[in-house]
Amino acid sequence: MHSSLTRIAAVLIASTMLAGVANAETIRWARSSDALTLDPHSQNQGNTHTLAHHIYETLIGRDNDGTLTPRLATEWALKEGDPTVWVFKLREGVKFHNGNDFTAEDVVYSIERAKSEFSNMKQLHAEVQSVSAVDDYTVEFQMTGPALIYPNNLTNTFIMDKTWSDEHDLATVQDFASGATNYAVLNTNGTGPYTLVSREVDVKTTLAYNDGWWGEKPEVTDIEYLTIADAQTRISALLSGEIDIVQDVPPQDIQRLSSTAGFKVETGPENRFIYFGYKFGDEPLKSSNITDSNPFNNPKVREAMELVLDRDAIKQVVMRGQSIPTGIPNPPFVRGWTEELDAYPAPDVEKAKALMAEAGYPNGFSVTLDTPNNRYVNDEAISTAYVGMLGQIGINVTLASRPVAEHSPIILANQSDFYLLGWGVPTFDSAYVFNDLIHSKTELHGTYNVGLYSNPELDEKIIALGTMDDMDARDALVNEIWEVVKADRVLLPIHNQVLAYAMREGVTLPVQPENQPSMTTVTFQ
Repeated sequence: MHSSLTRIAAVLIASTMLAGVANAETIRWARSSDALTLDPHSQNQGNTHTLAHHIYETLIGRDNDGTLTPRLATEWALKEGDPTVWVFKLREGVKFHNGNDFTAEDVVYSIERAKSEFSNMKQLHAEVQSVSAVDDYTVEFQMTGPALIYPNNLTNTFIMDKTWSDEHDLATVQDFASGATNYAVLNTNGTGPYTLVSREVDVKTTLAYNDGWWGEKPEVTDIEYLTIADAQTRISALLSGEIDIVQDVPPQDIQRLSSTAGFKVETGPENRFIYFGYKFGDEPLKSSNITDSNPFNNPKVREAMELVLDRDAIKQVVMRGQSIPTGIPNPPFVRGWTEELDAYPAPDVEKAKALMAEAGYPNGFSVTLDTPNNRYVNDEAISTAYVGMLGQIGINVTLASRPVAEHSPIILANQSDFYLLGWGVPTFDSAYVFNDLIHSKTELHGTYNVGLYSNPELDEKIIALGTMDDMDARDALVNEIWEVVKADRVLLPIHNQVLAYAMREGVTLPVQPENQPSMTTVTFQ
């Protein structure tokens, strides 16, 4: 830890020395945590995708209003006479950073790689039976059925150069959970607007504009991406002129920065919910003093836990008003959200105590709560607040707080009894939540089903969503699934996150609902 802080300090000092000569084309951008890897198919995680979008590209993008937009694909449609085949026309004349031509074979290679064993993206392509190159600039996706929403699943699946990948033995995606590595973890070759110049993990990544990019040249030509875990250090670096943009602004600093001359804050809702999860199953919890049963497996315990979760208090005290409390793990942006599902109960400690007694735990129990401390807005503080709330009903919680780089492997290996996590929904469809968080854990689904919840009947309904061609019937089935998820309290949603970006005067970066801002959208005044 000491050496990491020393490196960050050195980077900031160097940046300060250069501040006087840095021109308006350079942006120094700070976040609380780094990308987990540069292998573009290894981790389905927001920070990782944000950095990757500057280097690699996807077939389809998405505007801030949620509209799908052309990227490496210029158009897409169902094949005439066959609703089970999607046809994509590719952008011509695009080159990878090393000069190789972008063609349909790169798309075929990338989709097949994204579907492979260690990819965290494979569930997004569950309905893809095969993908083939019709010619250099036409790709056909044969689906297992009429997968009408499939294009929504492509906004974070990055396209790699097959030739370069073969040269560096990259057919196997990085097995992040086991600690494995490969050439793509620290090296890149995309078609995106920026090329990788240098990378020091958890400290600094430097990018430079790709002169051969097909898009309109952005105002930002050089990027210094700094990882600064400590919130006050990030804010101090902004105020002292060492950095230009802070992406993760603590709620308690918004008012101060907004009223400080020379700085401004952009805010807006994020397409992301924050939630607590717990281990299901009859096997006793590893971190609990209850050795003959799993308290979380009792629905009365889960109900009691919700009845002491004071979402409104967390909003007012922990988040300083900068959150949107919710009763469903699904943001309002997403198809399947309703006001009825979003409702949540008022806290009732006495009823919660009675439920604990009925469940056979009148004196409560002990357990460890695993939380990140640099991934979501005030994540550790949220967990700390809930620890106190649970104490009112005898649940004695030990808080285990870690940086997200250490938290993620524990989550992916299903090694946590009780945890805090956040989830964005880039497809803007409920199936994305169901496939990853609710479906039983299999080779293809349930990647982030950390609690190992399993409901075979629900699994069948979730799979059916992928190939339904009657959208009204599909919406009805989505609602059915949500009713079960909510009744079972599979997850305990806390709130939908609200974003705040702070920047120096003269710089404008719009808030991006998925919290994946692109430096190509920065403007200078």
